[in-house]
Amino acid sequence: MGRLEGKIAVITGANSGIGLAAAKRFAAEGAHVYITGRRQEELEQAAAELGPDVTAVQGDVTKAADLDHLFETVRTRHGRIDILFSNAGTGALEPLGQITEAGFDQTFGLNVRGTVFTVQKALPLMQEGGSIILTGSTTGVMGTPAFSIYSATKAAVRNLARSWALDLKGTGIRVNVLSPGATRTPGLQNVADAAGAATMYEALLAQTPAGRIAEPEDVAAVALFLASDDSRVMTGSEIFADGGMAQV
Repeated sequence: MGRLEGKIAVITGANSGIGLAAAKRFAAEGAHVYITGRRQEELEQAAAELGPDVTAVQGDVTKAADLDHLFETVRTRHGRIDILFSNAGTGALEPLGQITEAGFDQTFGLNVRGTVFTVQKALPLMQEGGSIILTGSTTGVMGTPAFSIYSATKAAVRNLARSWALDLKGTGIRVNVLSPGATRTPGLQNVADAAGAATMYEALLAQTPAGRIAEPEDVAAVALFLASDDSRVMTGSEIFADGGMAQV
């Protein structure tokens, strides 16, 4: 029997990268997984790859109507959510002096506003034993050149988890943050392309005591721990899957 046997999971930002790897791992462990993302074609490809235990629902977590559609679909088909992995996020390199209003609004809109309303709209479908996982980042506790706005959103996500752990006291629902370090995802590659890929990867490796860039599957394994009853005494916590980057 899998560690998530019979569980219902929802993962946002699951078209690729960590979200897709987590969907694959959760399904392999017995969960039925709802995946959502903005890009329909990529979402359909992901669902086809993952098989019958995965349901794809296209949507943008910054749009209330899309979130309502997602959670109504879950409610109609399964009636509950046991695991919510709020993973959708974005970021761009904009050093101080070059920060744009559009970039600020997009990053805070997806990473913070999207997280808040994803969790709030999912909450009526959750019950005792439920696990909420928020994607943070090492940047939430570190200074990062040209990445201050993204970093600020991840610091906000960390405090949301702390505060929500208190709001959820007595419900039996847990909320924790999973903070990856450098992970080989399309999102990281986009940032690396803007900065000069070879130079950026060299710098990331130099900052990482483990001496390697993580794969999405590495982070998905930690997400599985937070999703499962193995982490049942944890709430309001943050786990770093960062190869030591933010730890030393």
